[in-house]
Amino acid sequence: MIRRELEYFFGAIRFFTRLPVPAWVGHTAEALSHSARYFPAVGLVVGGIGALVYWLALCLWPQPVAVLLSMAATIYATGGFHEDGLSDTADGLGGGWDKQRILDIMKDSRVGSYGVIAMVLALLGKFVLLSSLAPALVPWALLAGHAVSRFCATTLLATMDYVRDDALSRAKPLATRLSGGNLFVALCFAVAPLVWLPWWKALAGVALATVMTLWLAVKFRRWLGGYTGDCLGAVQQVAEIGFYLG
Repeated sequence: MIRRELEYFFGAIRFFTRLPVPAWVGHTAEALSHSARYFPAVGLVVGGIGALVYWLALCLWPQPVAVLLSMAATIYATGGFHEDGLSDTADGLGGGWDKQRILDIMKDSRVGSYGVIAMVLALLGKFVLLSSLAPALVPWALLAGHAVSRFCATTLLATMDYVRDDALSRAKPLATRLSGGNLFVALCFAVAPLVWLPWWKALAGVALATVMTLWLAVKFRRWLGGYTGDCLGAVQQVAEIGFYLG
């Protein structure tokens, strides 16, 4: 039982990051579908890396430099996976006029103007918002922001349909509708880091992350009738910014 759950957790780590996992961890579509409940836990790992780099850098440099280095560390850890999803989603919704055209644009490896603008604004937004927080609050904000935003993306797995028919899609194994029990497990990982933040800041962060998620979910349902893997990345990025803003 424990070994199986560890396999699911490490499977999520392998899918969403570049971090190494034990050699005994298998890779099957079924295992990956069960890994969805650990997406916020992956956020704790990635946020923890960013928090550690920030704390060490703050011993040597001003806060903006420490924030920049922590952001670089989290992007390196994930390979820019979610940022790429945000870029593709912005290109698709910005340049497409119907479902198929939007999906085609999102699948195109080239980055358009909408995607570039979205990435620049997202990175600048996170940098400015984190640099504006009290220095001691940033590590906890990173932990909570990464965990909560990944839970926001996970809610799409429980409430919406996967719309891309391409069997070769990397996110296809995640298309199984998430059960209420698995969603509750994911919620526990998302809530855990909030206890280290002032309750009114945590509440405001969660509220704005929720608003951002609902805003994107409405767009996805209207234009696509569901979500794709890129949509999950877009929700993670936008919800993370919403949390920091709160």
